Amino acid sequence: MAHDHTHLPELTHSTIRRLALSLFITLVFVVVEILAGAFANSLALLTDAAHNFTDVLALALTWWALWITTKPANSAKTYGYHRAGILVALANSTTLALIALGIFYEAWKRLLAPPEVRADILIGVGAAAVVVNLVTALLVRRGAGHDLNLKSAFLHLMGDVLSTAGAVIAGIIIRFTGWNWLDALVSVFIGVLILWNAWGILRESVQILMESTPADIDMAALRRDVLAIEGVRGVHDLHVWSITRSLRTLSAHLIIDDVPVSVGAKVQAVVGEMLAHDYDITHATLQLECVDCAPVGLYCDIYANNHDH
Repeated sequence: MAHDHTHLPELTHSTIRRLALSLFITLVFVVVEILAGAFANSLALLTDAAHNFTDVLALALTWWALWITTKPANSAKTYGYHRAGILVALANSTTLALIALGIFYEAWKRLLAPPEVRADILIGVGAAAVVVNLVTALLVRRGAGHDLNLKSAFLHLMGDVLSTAGAVIAGIIIRFTGWNWLDALVSVFIGVLILWNAWGILRESVQILMESTPADIDMAALRRDVLAIEGVRGVHDLHVWSITRSLRTLSAHLIIDDVPVSVGAKVQAVVGEMLAHDYDITHATLQLECVDCAPVGLYCDIYANNHDH
């Protein structure tokens, strides 16, 4: 077997500290926003406070997941604790979806009977919320591109930036027109935005937990590239999956000529280098077989094979 252990660098302590700071800022502002929303009788502010509270939970879970993924692999967790971040992303997206449904229900009641809204407080607190959410989002932005856990937290916060900006706009319009129903309408917009973000994270989390092939990998093209390497006569039992969004793994059986082990190792090295460079697969397990071996199939049916044996 040939292994490439060039994993992504471990998350730094600075990332964890930034998350802790974002968590503290968000928690303080949630308290302020709840008090202001209750005083102003604004569903938009209370809705945003509820969403910000889910951000507190999301940031706390994200912080925990980042901390535990720094622990090394062991005999019980041979891949380490990287999947903790995927579980947290799944929990965050589920929470977001439930919050959105609650927002829709409350907004519907207020659209039927719009209460009076204190527009000045809505504008002032909403503007402060935009600043707070933007600052905290920027604190966790680094690393969100390749880590689904960080991305879920970042989308939580960026969703707040847009939703609070909408609340400020609603407050300005209410201030000059008296259209109190606009407060509930903005809440619906916030709910739709939350639900959209939740669906994307939920779908990707489930795909990773189901060990699906990464969406950007063309298995037919990958097989052709492997077969194009000198010395490879065939490939079967091919599997590609993700441990996390950025940590991909592959296992396959390669059919080669009846050659010395040293020659086979060179073929493995070339295949591994191609997989890392062209497909960002940094952990490949390649089993060599001679040409007389009868391949079972390109994709192995584990259940069928267990019953056959």
